[in-house]
Amino acid sequence: MKEKVDPKFYGLSPQTVLIKIGPKEFALTVNRKSRIIMKDALMILKKVKIIKEKFPGTSVVLETNAPVCSKSIRFLQENGVDVLTSDI
Repeated sequence: MKEKVDPKFYGLSPQTVLIKIGPKEFALTVNRKSRIIMKDALMILKKVKIIKEKFPGTSVVLETNAPVCSKSIRFLQENGVDVLTSDI
């Protein structure tokens, strides 16, 4: 049940790609070639917090085709965001 969600409904910028993958589960999708670094991880966590404030009890994962630095993966996982790398 993957369905694209309007990010403006959650208070996010229109460039954000947000997919509902379950009743209380969302995926932030990042489709790019450049590496995701700590600066990007901080922005991702900010978006996750906005979603969780709007709907408490939801889980959010990061789905990306870009390489993610190990420090960013560790940071996101420590803050409850799983990282899924795939070919989007």
